Amino acid sequence: MATPSQPVQSQKNELPTLYNFFSPNGVLSRTHENYEFRRGQLQMAQAVEEALAEKRHLLVEAGTGTGKTLAYLMPILRSGKRVVISTGTKNLQEQLFLKDVPFLERALFGETGRLSVCYMKGRNNYLCRQKLIDLTSQPILNGLEEINQFHAIAEWEKTTGTGDRSEIAGLPESSALWPKLDARAEACTGQKCQQWERCFITEMRRRAVESDVIIVNHHLFFADLAIKQLADAAPDAGILPDYGAVIFDEAHELEEVAGSYFGIAVSNLRFNDLVRDIDTLLKMKGAFSAGIMSATRSLRERSQFFFSLLPPGDGRFSFDTRREFLEENGDEYLGLINSLGRVTAELEGLNPKPEEVLNFLRRVDELRVQLSFVMESQDRNTVYWIERRGDRQGRKFSGNANVFLQATPIDVSQILRERLFNNVDTAVLTSATLAVSGGFDYLKSRLGVEHARELVVPSHFDYERQAILYVPPDMPDPRTPQFAGRATERIRRVLEITQGRAFCLFTSYAQMNEIHDRLLGELEYPILLQGSAPKSALLEEFRATPNAVLFATASFWQGVDVQGEQLSCVIIDRLPFAVPNDPVVAARIKSIDENGGNAFYEYQVPSAVISLKQGFGRLIRSLHDRGVLMLLDNRIVKKSYGRVFLESLPAYKKTTEIEDVEFFFGVR
Repeated sequence: MATPSQPVQSQKNELPTLYNFFSPNGVLSRTHENYEFRRGQLQMAQAVEEALAEKRHLLVEAGTGTGKTLAYLMPILRSGKRVVISTGTKNLQEQLFLKDVPFLERALFGETGRLSVCYMKGRNNYLCRQKLIDLTSQPILNGLEEINQFHAIAEWEKTTGTGDRSEIAGLPESSALWPKLDARAEACTGQKCQQWERCFITEMRRRAVESDVIIVNHHLFFADLAIKQLADAAPDAGILPDYGAVIFDEAHELEEVAGSYFGIAVSNLRFNDLVRDIDTLLKMKGAFSAGIMSATRSLRERSQFFFSLLPPGDGRFSFDTRREFLEENGDEYLGLINSLGRVTAELEGLNPKPEEVLNFLRRVDELRVQLSFVMESQDRNTVYWIERRGDRQGRKFSGNANVFLQATPIDVSQILRERLFNNVDTAVLTSATLAVSGGFDYLKSRLGVEHARELVVPSHFDYERQAILYVPPDMPDPRTPQFAGRATERIRRVLEITQGRAFCLFTSYAQMNEIHDRLLGELEYPILLQGSAPKSALLEEFRATPNAVLFATASFWQGVDVQGEQLSCVIIDRLPFAVPNDPVVAARIKSIDENGGNAFYEYQVPSAVISLKQGFGRLIRSLHDRGVLMLLDNRIVKKSYGRVFLESLPAYKKTTEIEDVEFFFGVR
């Protein structure tokens, strides 16, 4: 991308006004092959420019098809400020950096390389050159696959300019070798590393300091913010340089991401990784001793035993019995804490002491402090819970192999207000799904946004002509056993009308699998099932397979774009209320109710509204798309709270009659 030699500030006078760029006879009309004047795009761009100039926060719901990316990129460039753009996923990051920014450069200057823009990912996406050197001299590889991957990475390292693993096409996501070579902070010695000047993280930071626009994802942004909070604003803390404004694209995801990074997770994997790293590196450095070996072996054994004692359960569940657990297992807990102390003592006693030891000491202390917090803290704004997961390759372990002790803030609004919104001149929060009943009260209360301007930009699409929302009136309650059978009948009938070409989206794996199995063999259309292949492969197969039907859950509700007739139907099984017994959701509900609020209307309904808007948003992705949306949950028309959902959805044509769906598709 651009070199930093000509920053945006000096280019500001070269740039057209927003009107001259977006208007019917403007720059965009002459450079974009599918240009159409979008009034909402210009309105949003003007609102962003005003917010940047006035140092105000801004909330913008920009309906699908608005063209919101260019609507915030142009005001950013004209502002002359360093701005961070935070997106929902790495895929959106790459689309911005590799597609949208180069287009804008060509449109403005007729060439690329004039804008000072970089993008940053989390450290585990980048190669650590020192680790590669260490592994070359002391190879610890398991099997032919790792050996082949190692040789491929070693060759690639000689030519790559970024160290970003995404450049290695043949490296699988599940590679067991990559975690031994990536640049995550746990093993980083910073400026004391011999590869500091050649380090890909150092180079990424240099580019960021020299850039006017920095593209990140929400996970990296909040990881950086959390690190700076822990470091108490130390000048070299975190990875992002100072910035004057931040744009959050897909801002409906912020509460969940912020909660995870301002919380704590202590797992048996962290203990195992620490022991492995200490043993491996000290052996390489010739600093391994009988004392270290005994201390790390004891730490591994005590951590395995401690995590095996935790209450049983699958998935995510509350750990509200911490006091009783410690009364019964206090000796084992103290034994684990003491084992960490013993490792610290052995590391401090090393002579000579390799540079990496300071990092190990920090990691040991961090584990001790965080484990103590999760097990002993009485913080009232924190929910304590346990999660069991499969391994890093997605396999299921038996027993207690992957156990995470979690402490999550119940309400992140005060944290975000103090750490983010009070400390940045302008924050722009945008998404196609932010408003509930046309307003932003829910978002502002959950995120702590105050004194913000608000704008709802209507979509460029003609939803009343392009889409019909069908709610069968005679469906049983989706929580009853009768629901699956009736839902199967309705889905089959609608898929016959649409000739497949559908996403069937479910709120649970159990419901998805049951209805999939019921329809298997009854439909003449190709059926794809989430979990049978990676998400990207399933999407490609769906796009390439005429009349295909995809059965999927949460990960396909957002960030998926299939344009044209290939997707002519989206079916959703029920209103997507968050699972009320999920430990974090349950704690939020309890907190709101205990403080005099009404959690159902203030939290559960608005959250479900935004999720439903995301799911339905998969259908109409261009001006030429047409299709039917079917919601099998008729509480939306029978319950009083259903009005909130209907008021928040786009202006689809609505019906409870199957004949209207047939007429829409011309089969009557």
